[in-house]
Parts: sequence; C-alpha cells; structure tokens
Amino acid sequence: MSRQLTLAVKLPRDPALDSFVPGPNAETLAAVRACAEDSGEPYLYLWGPSGSGKTHLLLAASRQLEGLGAPSQYLDLGLAGLHPDMLQGLERMELVCLDNIQLVTGDRDWERALFDLFNRLREAERRLLAAAHVPVAELGLRLPDLRSRLNWGPAFRLRLLDDSQRLQLLEVAAHARGMNLDPKAAEYILRHCPRDPHSLARILDRIEDATLAEKRAPKLHFLRKVLAEGVDT
Repeated sequence: MSRQLTLAVKLPRDPALDSFVPGPNAETLAAVRACAEDSGEPYLYLWGPSGSGKTHLLLAASRQLEGLGAPSQYLDLGLAGLHPDMLQGLERMELVCLDNIQLVTGDRDWERALFDLFNRLREAERRLLAAAHVPVAELGLRLPDLRSRLNWGPAFRLRLLDDSQRLQLLEVAAHARGMNLDPKAAEYILRHCPRDPHSLARILDRIEDATLAEKRAPKLHFLRKVLAEGVDT
C-alpha cells in the first residue's frame, strides 16, 4: 500500500523538445522545433542508430502541438499488428510523425500507403516528420516514387552522445523526476550501467521509486545499494 502511494506522486515525464540534450544534434533539434512551430521545413527525415534521440524528437514535436490544441499524430511503425490502412485520414492532422519506417519498407502495400500519405499531406499543406535507422538510400525501397518523396526535404543524421553529454542527460532526466542527482552518483551510473538513453531512463525510474519509498536522497552510497539490488538489469 505505501509503495503504491509513493508512486502516485511521481512527476509526469512526457518527452519535450526543451528536455532534449542535443550534444552533436543541435542543428537537428532546431529543425524539428521549427517544423513543429510551422516556421521551418514542412518535411524532415531523421536517421541514426537506436538511442540517438529520434523517438524523443518525434514524440516531443507531436505532444507540443497537442499542448497547443492542434491535432497531431505519432505512429511507431514497428508496433505489431499495424496495417497500411492506419495511414488513412492522417492528412487531417497538423503534424504527422512516423517512426521506424525502415521496418515497413520493402512491403509493397506499406510503400504505396506511405506514398499516398505523402501526397495527401502535401496537398493539405500539413507537416511530416519521418525517422528511420538508416538513410533513404539504404531503406531497400521497391517503389521509386516513394524514394523521391522521402528525399523531398532535408535529411538529418543523429549521432550518439559522448560521456560528458550523457552526464548532462542524466542531470536533465533526474531533474525532470524531481531529483537532484549527486555528480558522483551520475558518474557511477555511467561506469557500471548500460549507457544508452533508454537504459539510463529505466535506471532513473528505479532510483526514483527507491528514493520515494525510502525517503532518501540519491547520493552515491544509497545509489550503490539500489544498483546492487538489480536496478541495472
């Protein structure tokens, strides 16, 4: 019972453009922000390895519009059970964000549906953010017309953060959880835990739960105890 009550006071942590640690990706962040604010390019293609921030940017852009009362749609094409028909009607959105498109390219039905969506969005003067792990040339596209559509706008490669930038990411993410993370504790996490952003976020979630349950600050000694109990697994 007490454990459930402590979890109830956790702060919301929806991805936001302001909480994105850009590191080497400052130009990409600026372009995504301009697209979301309808002051930049109406279509952007983002690519880079897992953990480079593509999903954060797409979710944050979509939710920024939702916060302003504008219709927006984020869709992860890697989710099981999706059908190309799900792209129908998305031209009514001010902004469409399509993640992991590399997982459906090579499928003729999906490629045709994506091609048709591009055309409808352009005709309706809507905006589109698309993201994949690889550049357009490596998507294995079977529909030449879709390849031309994916090359309509600027393409941005996202790069992974270095260690100093990961420390900044930990600080920002901890602050979003209402925690002041001791610098030595942050360095300890990077030395002893998986270093990709998704894993770091899960670790901070577990640390947050432990600090709320035990009413302890996330200092190094306490963090070592929490990690020894399996936080990094």
